[in-house]
Amino acid sequence: MPNISALHEKIRIFSLGGLDEDGKNMYCVEVGNQIYIIEAGIKFPDEKESLGIEYIVPDFTYLIENKNRIAGIIITHAHDDVMGALPYLCKQIKADIYSSPLTAKCIRRVMKEENIRDIQIHEVKRHDQKRIGKHKVIFFPITHSVPEAFGIAISTSQGFIVYSGEFIEDYTSLSDAYRGDFTTPAQFRNEGVLVLMQDSKGADCTGHTAPYHRIAPHFANILEKYENKRIFVSVYTQSVFRIQELIDTCISFNRKILLYTEELRSLIKDLEDIGYTIPSSVLVDVNQIDHISNVVVLIGGTGKAVTNLLSNICNNEVDDIDFTSEDVIVLATPVLPGVEREFKQMENDIYKEGGEVIQLDKVIRSVHPSQEDLKMMIFATRPKYYIPVKGEYRKLVMNANVALDMDFSPSQIIILDNGQVATFENKKLKSCAMEMELHDNLIDGKEGWDMAGVVLKDREILSTDGVMILAIGIDSETKKIINGPDVQTRGLVYLKDADYLNTDVSKIMEQTIEEAVKNKTYNNLDTRNEIRDKVAKYLSNKIGKKPMILSVILEINTQQ
Repeated sequence: MPNISALHEKIRIFSLGGLDEDGKNMYCVEVGNQIYIIEAGIKFPDEKESLGIEYIVPDFTYLIENKNRIAGIIITHAHDDVMGALPYLCKQIKADIYSSPLTAKCIRRVMKEENIRDIQIHEVKRHDQKRIGKHKVIFFPITHSVPEAFGIAISTSQGFIVYSGEFIEDYTSLSDAYRGDFTTPAQFRNEGVLVLMQDSKGADCTGHTAPYHRIAPHFANILEKYENKRIFVSVYTQSVFRIQELIDTCISFNRKILLYTEELRSLIKDLEDIGYTIPSSVLVDVNQIDHISNVVVLIGGTGKAVTNLLSNICNNEVDDIDFTSEDVIVLATPVLPGVEREFKQMENDIYKEGGEVIQLDKVIRSVHPSQEDLKMMIFATRPKYYIPVKGEYRKLVMNANVALDMDFSPSQIIILDNGQVATFENKKLKSCAMEMELHDNLIDGKEGWDMAGVVLKDREILSTDGVMILAIGIDSETKKIINGPDVQTRGLVYLKDADYLNTDVSKIMEQTIEEAVKNKTYNNLDTRNEIRDKVAKYLSNKIGKKPMILSVILEINTQQ
């Protein structure tokens, strides 16, 4: 007999990021008074709205307010969109982290760089069962683009909450670090699965993802065609399986390899822990590549960094490589949201130098479940409710349609928005209320700032309407004007053709100060604000612009 009081224990499932967007994944499962955090990722800003922002992380307000209830943070694999926000989260809360050994190594490296201490990082294997807080959590192996990825199932009195992770079905020869196991999810249905949460990023693709995610056959054709040419390959360092495919293909064609970036070299060193090594005879140093006609140069990085680096190489803006029009460029990286502008500029730079460009990612699927993969997991677990996660809204809907095709009723499919909470009691959905007003946390450099967007708004104004700086000097005792006014603009108008603006704005400054002194209402701050408001209204009416206005009243002691 089930425990009646346990059945009344509420389960709340919600997202702080990752729904109706690409990246910034963070999902929370709240069982009773305990919170399980799944993923903590970043996303890159839209290219039209970046305004100097490096990336965006979720709003942690709810977690900070309830930090004493957090049972643990679970990171399923080592990608920025699921673990990049960890240092910003861990600077504000202290909670245990659970991840695979390889991912744990990456997390420890980041924590050391950010000088974050007193965080317990637990290494879990892909068949482990651990009691985290009050509940059992089962980790099951999946196949993804990085080794040791897993999905999870949280055991509750109402049934399992299953998060499938970013899996694909691939039954070809794989090492243990990549091989998935779908027998474990099938066993969950014996106890009952209340909710299945599945990745939506590949939900618009029919069939299975495998074998269309493999790059090796396409790269082999390139090596064969350009047998005696140098080939530069750009790839995201976190696409580990793809990097291993590229290296293994080079070895099979007896091509020398240069691992050009430190990130790649560190990755290969980490992969030794799972038994992957490269024969030393294959690798060459950077000072040798100008003397080897058929070397393959692997250029790794993340986000904008890898595209910018390749642009620099093609423009001969690096000291150790002389790029020529005989070289071949292979783009083995997908264009991530937020880096489209840099990617286009990179392509332009390559073509200007006369290089040949081959864009492989257009013919290769990303390692996310396609429709038949999603159906397999639904069939294996037989959940009572289905929640699409990870992806733009159209992809969430396509994922929901997959469940509809498998005879789920609309009442069993829950499409949430960030901050919306699905609440379950007695194995039934009770509500889907919007309970949290979330704000993006913008990261500029190494710190988060300005969740309300004030700084970002200032940058937007500066980029569109420019700035006007007003300065004037007055006697600190009498408040009479003794210097100025001086009017300077940047990015507003060409003042040579608009001298009247300078004159009119100067008059506004003088009159505002004189009136305040006459009425005995002068206060430096209040008067500056009044000048700013009057000038802003004047410019809006006169030229239709709303620049940033900085007014300065310098009070000078003339008695000294």
